[in-house]
Amino acid sequence: MDIKEIHISEYNYELADERIAKFPKAERDHSKLLVYRQGAVGEDVFYNLPKYLPKGELMVFNNTKVIQARLHFRKSTGALIEIFLLEPALPADYEQMFQAKGHCEWLCLVGNSKKWKEGALSNEVSGERVSATRMGEQGTSQRIAFDWTGDLSFAEVIDAMGELPIPPYLNRETQESDKTTYQTVYSKIKGSVAAPTAGLHFTERVLSDLDAHGIEREELTLHVGAGTFKPVKSETIGEHEMHTETVAVKRQTIEKLLAHGGRAIAVGTTSVRTLESLYYMGLKVMQNPDVKEEELHVGQWEPYGAELNEKCVGASEALGALLGWMDRNGLTTLHSSTQIIIVPGYEYKIVKMLITNFHQPQSTLLLLVSAFVKGDWRKIYDYALSHDFRFLSYGDSSLLIP
Repeated sequence: MDIKEIHISEYNYELADERIAKFPKAERDHSKLLVYRQGAVGEDVFYNLPKYLPKGELMVFNNTKVIQARLHFRKSTGALIEIFLLEPALPADYEQMFQAKGHCEWLCLVGNSKKWKEGALSNEVSGERVSATRMGEQGTSQRIAFDWTGDLSFAEVIDAMGELPIPPYLNRETQESDKTTYQTVYSKIKGSVAAPTAGLHFTERVLSDLDAHGIEREELTLHVGAGTFKPVKSETIGEHEMHTETVAVKRQTIEKLLAHGGRAIAVGTTSVRTLESLYYMGLKVMQNPDVKEEELHVGQWEPYGAELNEKCVGASEALGALLGWMDRNGLTTLHSSTQIIIVPGYEYKIVKMLITNFHQPQSTLLLLVSAFVKGDWRKIYDYALSHDFRFLSYGDSSLLIP
């Protein structure tokens, strides 16, 4: 069967609202842990995760940090306009963006946009004026220019006036506690509008226990976009367009992957998508040693096409080529992007174990999980539903070992 002909309706299950965790556990690492090993399903508590992992393995985390991406402006008429930051446009680099002073531009979603026909909106932050001006449509987004007085950086502007964007399916307002609970304890690099939620269960205690068990740890960065919540509305997956997300991977992380035979344990689907994309970036380098960094972008269906013929190339060979390319170009960090979609029929190249939460019905994340466990997702989800597991972002966790 053609992979693009997969019917999303085959990846449905009944998820009652009461099964969705509206708030996290009081102690992160006291969430439940479903353990799937070669078809067998059991459960434990998350703080016991390290005992299931063989000594000497490499675990990879996404260290992105959620920004306060919801900005509210009120018109003179009283209408409330919400501007949701999606991705930086000018400057386009995240680090430069958050250091910007006085002016920047973002691609955004605009709530109540019919009430904002023209003119600039304004708000006050720390005694300074912040204005927003529509620059026009860019794809499905609006390009918005922000201007502000004073010596604040844009990071300081949004920290002062923004609101943390918790998932829409929580059906509640953001609370002060979310500023802490909706960030991983190892979050560092600002840029996401949604948390890499598999990491929310980790505590310093669990991380120390991983170290004590001889598990090596590495971090990469994928900034999670609003597209992570985009439902699959098409009948077949081939008609669904995946969102593009930026990634940053340090040279030492690729070196560590090579030291572990090109294999790793991934914390969360964002780490999965980044790690698997590295393989295809390596293939592109092998095909064109002079490829430009921006040309390393992994398209949605590229891993399934003939253009990147990977049948005889192992993960270590592809990663080694990517590392050599970085050295030739004097790069200590690889900056690129990925639109990869992972669906049943995909052959994993780098990820050998996966830690992940329980995902929405008929979602691309559920397809990714199904591909990882060779179609055995329903056994996992039936167990979780019948054993009182909590679902979605603030819900419980699973360790998948195919």
